[in-house]
Amino acid sequence: MQSQASDPARFPASEELSARTLRHETLLVLALSLGASAVSALISFIGSLTASGALADQSARLNTSRAPDRPWLDLAWQLFGIATALVPVVLVAHLLTREGAGGLRSLGFDRSRPGFDLGRGAVLAAAIGGSGLGFYLGALQAGFNLTVVPESLPHVWWRIPVLILSAIQNSVLEEVIVVGYLLRRLGQLDFSPWAALAVSALLRGSYHLYQGIGGLLGNMAMGVIFVLLYRRWGRVGPLVVAHALIDIVAFAGYALFAGKVDWLPTP
Repeated sequence: MQSQASDPARFPASEELSARTLRHETLLVLALSLGASAVSALISFIGSLTASGALADQSARLNTSRAPDRPWLDLAWQLFGIATALVPVVLVAHLLTREGAGGLRSLGFDRSRPGFDLGRGAVLAAAIGGSGLGFYLGALQAGFNLTVVPESLPHVWWRIPVLILSAIQNSVLEEVIVVGYLLRRLGQLDFSPWAALAVSALLRGSYHLYQGIGGLLGNMAMGVIFVLLYRRWGRVGPLVVAHALIDIVAFAGYALFAGKVDWLPTP
């Protein structure tokens, strides 16, 4: 039997929070987080399409240095960026607490089932990570994608720890907002389960559009899988674990092996 957290439509808007209020709240949360990222990704993709040269000859850079010749200042900027990117998650926790839902616990983001979250997250990461890498390489070869550079940080002691923190930040932000929070709010706004799934998957794909068409389609497919699993498990915890592991391998793996193995594309 599904838990209530797995079906956001089970949570009607309270008398204090009208549908209009919830709709405006949702739009504001997205405007402060991944909705804004989607617009930024679209502008970036248009820029790539209109630039000279094929998409595969261009690069999309993640985790770049903010002060290459000043490592301590660079570290401060990296930590500042990671911390501020998580503010929308804190906002969501506040909104769900105000609603009386129990904060992020209502989305299954807590420490109540660590074995469940870690075990299923690890299996999911292995399945999604391998197929995702294959899809990316295929899209790059077909000319539908930019060359993704997961990191270009200076070779200093904090490089790998910052990449790990960045991966965790990405996973918490995306899974809490695009899966847990968004599905709950869309259910309260009377979206059908399939419509809510489509919105969540499309949003996930859209803020990866800066990578190219492959980034859009691959992440939309991942979004469909993650929504279905969230509804089955009633928890975003395993999704956060899986996403974090995928990004840790991508970021740290690139840092360790770029230029050393033939199959890993570099600019």
